Amino acid sequence: MVEAIKTDYRTAELDEATRAVLDFVVKLTRTPGEMKPSDLDALRQHGLSELAIHDIVQVAAYFNYINRIADGLGVDLEPEMPPPL
Repeated sequence: MVEAIKTDYRTAELDEATRAVLDFVVKLTRTPGEMKPSDLDALRQHGLSELAIHDIVQVAAYFNYINRIADGLGVDLEPEMPPPL
């Protein structure tokens, strides 16, 4: 399952809540200007608390920030890391 998630989470056997979180994070990462209140509502419908949603956004934003710093400074990936999708 870990390999499927690393390669393409959409092919992994995940519960609906986990898939919703990953869909949310992908949208936040790739098209942040397109986020809508309904994206948050989708997470709430899967039982995620406001604190959990806050944490999800914070972690995704932090990783996006760090990756942009690394990309902007030309930091190379570690050899064992696959190239970005």
